[in-house]
Amino acid sequence: MKSLAAAAFSLILLLAQAPVSGLAQSTAPPSTPQQQPATQQQPAQNQTDDNAPEAGGPNGDNGAIAIPKKKESEEPAPPPPPAPTVKNPPGLQNFSLHIDVPVVTVDVGVLLEKTHQFVPNLKQENFRVFEDGKPQEITSFHQIKAPITAVLLVEFAATSYYFVYDMRNAAYDFAQQLRPDDYVAVVTYDMHTNILTDFTQDKRVVMNALNTLTIPTWRETNMFDALYQTLDRLTRVDGRKYIILIGSGRDTFSKINLDKILQKIKATPNVTIFTISTGGYVRAMTEGRGGLGAQMRDMDYLQADNEMNTFARMTGGMHFEPRFQGELPEDFAAINESIRNQYVLSYTPTNAKQDGTYRKLRVELVDAEGHPLRMQDEKHKPLKYDIIARDGYRAKQQVE
Repeated sequence: MKSLAAAAFSLILLLAQAPVSGLAQSTAPPSTPQQQPATQQQPAQNQTDDNAPEAGGPNGDNGAIAIPKKKESEEPAPPPPPAPTVKNPPGLQNFSLHIDVPVVTVDVGVLLEKTHQFVPNLKQENFRVFEDGKPQEITSFHQIKAPITAVLLVEFAATSYYFVYDMRNAAYDFAQQLRPDDYVAVVTYDMHTNILTDFTQDKRVVMNALNTLTIPTWRETNMFDALYQTLDRLTRVDGRKYIILIGSGRDTFSKINLDKILQKIKATPNVTIFTISTGGYVRAMTEGRGGLGAQMRDMDYLQADNEMNTFARMTGGMHFEPRFQGELPEDFAAINESIRNQYVLSYTPTNAKQDGTYRKLRVELVDAEGHPLRMQDEKHKPLKYDIIARDGYRAKQQVE
């Protein structure tokens, strides 16, 4: 019995010492030596860890199993603060309120009456703005000196040589004072409105366009139509724009009447019109001569001057009636002083209604005590000055 027990104990001990790898083999019957392949697969334990990829699967079917590489530990970012929640009382829904606050901007030029020089160094406290007679609080104030965007609108009709001669001289003088950063377009009118050149910064292009004005064709001077079309085109141009209108001021065959053009001027923002009447010399030489026909002609020109002056005054511009060519440089110097040097005032009107009505504007200069501002020269002599500003604006029309 002892020998039988010792044999059983030896058998158990031999089974315990058998290789463990044999347990992981497939349960299929072992193949015969003739069925075994010529090359035997090497055990995975013989492969080094250097061939293992950093992440993903093995390089081959028999490679080592890759373990995904752990990222370096990073401190988690703090969570964002919770968005504030606003709860309405029970029974009410959320809603948004949009308020359109109108802001009115007024360009103001202050020029000495005698020399047409710009008056610098004025402060916000020196200005008072009135809308329909009510004072307004100025919220923004600064002085600008910037390039201009202007349309040179000239009358080129077969009426009289003197008018064409004055127009050409005035147009050339204006073009001579242009600066490299200015944008200028040239438009002529007789019976039709013609664009000679679109906006350009090249002074030579402007001069070449003016040189083509040699022989006019039509006698009609449709100034209202030309001005209306020019204003309509300028509404598509951003920023402050200027129109230099040079002509006799007479209108003979326009489809637009005076009331329509005045309404168009009021409804077009950010446009200032400067007007120069032509034919001053020949008109002065023939004024009061002849019979009833000459008197009617003189009345037509006086009415034309009044209309040109109205266009300029409504938009904050200036009107000139030169008789001699020597006056033109001084006139255009005044225009340049007014255009390139301005004070820009902004205010929120007390009348916030968007009813499309026309609001009258008035700008005054006062001293520190609220009295009308007085200016003196080096010899303490009083200086008169002109305040150049729009006489009103049209409020926006509320759209339902």
